[in-house]
Amino acid sequence: MSTLVGSSVFATVNIKYPYKTYKTMATCVDNSRTSQPTPSHHLSVSDQPRFDNPVSKLLKFYRPCLTDFVSQTATNPNPEQLPQPRRTFIEDAEGEEAKKDYIWMKMREESCMDVEREPILSSYYFTSILAHNSLESALGNHLANKLSNSTLPVHTLYDIFSGVLYEDQEILEAIKEDLKGVKERDPACTSFVHCFLNYKGFLACEAHRVAHNLWLRGREALALLIQNRVSEVFAVDIHPGAKIGRGILLDHGTGVVIGETVVIGNNVSILHNVTLGGTGKECGDRHPKIGDGVLIGAGTNVLGNVRIGEGAKIGAGAVVLKDVLPRTTAVGNPARLVERNDLFRLDTVQV
Repeated sequence: MSTLVGSSVFATVNIKYPYKTYKTMATCVDNSRTSQPTPSHHLSVSDQPRFDNPVSKLLKFYRPCLTDFVSQTATNPNPEQLPQPRRTFIEDAEGEEAKKDYIWMKMREESCMDVEREPILSSYYFTSILAHNSLESALGNHLANKLSNSTLPVHTLYDIFSGVLYEDQEILEAIKEDLKGVKERDPACTSFVHCFLNYKGFLACEAHRVAHNLWLRGREALALLIQNRVSEVFAVDIHPGAKIGRGILLDHGTGVVIGETVVIGNNVSILHNVTLGGTGKECGDRHPKIGDGVLIGAGTNVLGNVRIGEGAKIGAGAVVLKDVLPRTTAVGNPARLVERNDLFRLDTVQV
């Protein structure tokens, strides 16, 4: 559609994007002051106005299929022909498949949204998430890229990680629970894909699950190699013999040390610089046992074969050398238990 103003022609350009149709005004094309304007439908191809301002050139660069000429006819699209809103991965899935792969489909949907907001990351998201057809493949690839070096190539690590993840479905379910746990308990976690790509505590935990599987199968050398690479890259040192439950949150992750005979329950939250180690005076089963739903604050040391009851909280900087009762709080060095009445009062304070 064109509009005559004085002796100039202004043309409206309809530019279609995947979800919206935008209307922009093309550059004014001057017809000599002394000549009469020619009706738009009589303009030859050579006379049709071109748009060659900087914005139009940029648009042409990104949309090479866009014509150089400005349409001279009005566009009244049929609403039925307009591009429809894209269905999400979750909407496209049905039945049990949607329930089984909800986390993976949600991650792909979040990846597409992130790419729309930050197109410069499109290649990164494609190689990390969108090019893969399963969570196992994506995680194996991501860990392999993170932990590889000049003597330990990516394809070797990918074969190791993806092989274990495809074989052991219990690990896969634990990974999904870890993603849910981080998303629910860490306010800084904005999405599943954000945790998957950027949380080194999560990545260290999942690499440990693979190393633990190898350790139990008698492949100690390979398991210890993975432990060493995780310690070097993520600054998280977890012995492959340690047993870790589901829904684990290693918040920040830096400086976490977990010994060989540690047992950690489900839905446990561990902050940075936490040591679950031995006293140096024992052999054999010498490390802590952590119950379900425990919270261990930053800088805490839990030493020896002690038990932390389910739902207990360990304050930051505490040194725990004795058992902690369920649903109590231990603080200080050496740690002392807080009375249950005080615990109730502390739980009801809003921060």
